[in-house]
Formats: sequence, structure tokens, C-alpha cells
Amino acid sequence: MSLQEPTRENLAIIIDNMARKLQVVNRSIMNPDDYDIEKYQELKSLHDMLEQKGQLSVAETQAFIQELADHRK
Repeated sequence: MSLQEPTRENLAIIIDNMARKLQVVNRSIMNPDDYDIEKYQELKSLHDMLEQKGQLSVAETQAFIQELADHRK
């Protein structure tokens, strides 16, 4: 499956993947509806970086979550 197209479905997939990878307990902060499709490329870049990185330290996890919060509507 290609996530290159900025669609709502692809946005939901990358947000869900990041929530799982970051082990976010409160999934309500990772609701795809809270993210603007106009920010798709930035969110996709974060997703790709997270996929490449693998394991994250606590500080890195917090930084990713803060970055995601900055992209919310």
C-alpha cells in the first residue's frame, strides 16, 4: 500500500501507526480527524522518520508527541 497520496484514509493509517509505535495510551489525542490534511507531508515525514528510527528513548518519544501536538488543528 502506498501512503504517498494525501488522503484522509492514508492520514488515518499514518496517525494510527505512529500512535502504536509511540505506545500512546490515550488514543483520543491521536484522532486523525484532529489533523489537517494540508499537513499530510509533514506528518508523513514524521511517520517515515519514526519507522526508520525503530526504538525511541523517552525523550525522543516525548519530542515526537509534542511535534504531533503542534500539527493538530
